[in-house]
This record gives sequence, structure tokens and C-alpha cells, in this order.
Amino acid sequence: MAEVLGLLGFVPCATSGDQVRGPCPVHHSATPSSRSSSANLRLHIYRCFKCGSSGNQLDLYAAATGLCLFEAAVALCEQLHREVPWMLEERPLRRRPIDRFTPG
Repeated sequence: MAEVLGLLGFVPCATSGDQVRGPCPVHHSATPSSRSSSANLRLHIYRCFKCGSSGNQLDLYAAATGLCLFEAAVALCEQLHREVPWMLEERPLRRRPIDRFTPG
């Protein structure tokens, strides 16, 4: 969550333990001293009490950038220099046995 907030340019106005509050990166609060958005860095969740946006770090990045979740996931992996999880290694598909119908 902290890395995503950093990518979005979030600057907290208040910090209490794992909780940070500041201007909402989704609806772009009018003042930098706004405390409408809250994020928990340990639980990796956020919520804006003004626009109602909430979710995990991927939801936040998608909402703030206007990307769909898939595009946001790929963009985040690229920006954070991480492998896209589903492209780490190729595995053969496991096939289930075919149920054969035998006429009786």
C-alpha cells in the first residue's frame, strides 16, 4: 500500500501507527491538508470518506488512474519492477480425466 500511495504522490497529513490520512488520490481533494482519505499500511486497505472509494492497493491504483484492474495490475508490476505473477513460469495445464459414457 505504501508503494502505491507513493506512486500516486500521496502525502499524508496525519499518521497514527499503521494508519495514514490525507487528500484522496481518487477524487483529488481540493486542499493538500484534506484528511478525507485513510489508508491502513498493515492491512493494505484504503477508504475515502468523501467520495466513498475503498478497497486494496490494486483497487486504489485502478481508481486513481482510471485503469481497469487487469491494466492496473500490469502497470503496477512494471512501475515497481516486479514480474507479472501469472507470467512467472510456464506450467503445463493439468487435465482432468475425461468421463466416458458407456452405453449400457
